Amino acid sequence: MRIREPKTTALIFASGKMVCTGAKSEDDSRTAARRYAKIVQKLGFPATFKEFKIQNIVGSCDVKFPIRLEGLAYAHSLFASYEPELFPGLIYRMKQPKIVLLIFVSGKVVLTGAKTRFEIYQAFMNIYPTLNQYKKGDAQAPALAGNLMPPPRALPPARQGGAEGGEAAGGAGPGPGAAAAPTPGPADGPAPTPAQTPSTMMPPPPTPADHGLNLPPPTPMHHGLPPPTPRHPGLAPTPSLGHALPPPSPRR
Repeated sequence: MRIREPKTTALIFASGKMVCTGAKSEDDSRTAARRYAKIVQKLGFPATFKEFKIQNIVGSCDVKFPIRLEGLAYAHSLFASYEPELFPGLIYRMKQPKIVLLIFVSGKVVLTGAKTRFEIYQAFMNIYPTLNQYKKGDAQAPALAGNLMPPPRALPPARQGGAEGGEAAGGAGPGPGAAAAPTPGPADGPAPTPAQTPSTMMPPPPTPADHGLNLPPPTPMHHGLPPPTPRHPGLAPTPSLGHALPPPSPRR
């Protein structure tokens, strides 16, 4: 099923699942999914809109300079795969964030597999220095903006509480009437190193006396010791190499 605004395509399954593709933003994807649900409801099916989530975000860009894909594939062989006879682009599987990049010799890059827009920005910031290192010839790389990532979300306001609340939260700062400890500056020199005390030193290894064990002394290695007693008293001791062995019995 397709709609014109937002221009998207939906795959609707008999189980009730639906996949919406083609949206340009997260908000457009959610709006299109709601419209598809209303269309299904008007057709007489008891459809509801729930469990919406973003599964894949695809981004593309152009770095404006050609790239030596052979050198990039050789240097990053653990992450890159380049088979020009099968596909003209280099497939780069980034570990953190877990993004797959399609890099072409013309400088075009396609990033896919992200769950949030922040992962797309982070993956491009990670791969751009590598692409600049393997640019062809004397191509000039355009200046990259200092920060392409979206601004972080504002933190919730701190809870207003007394001294007890501050202590329960971990004692982030001194109370209204407490004096803050002076912070050593560069003129004061390095902070003094605390002396090593016996409590901070590693204890010696335990001995048998520490555990209350009364172990016998080890047996001396002496050749004059008697042979060991057999386990079964009725059995004869096994002859050692120093005794003469009886002749073998003749064969019948």
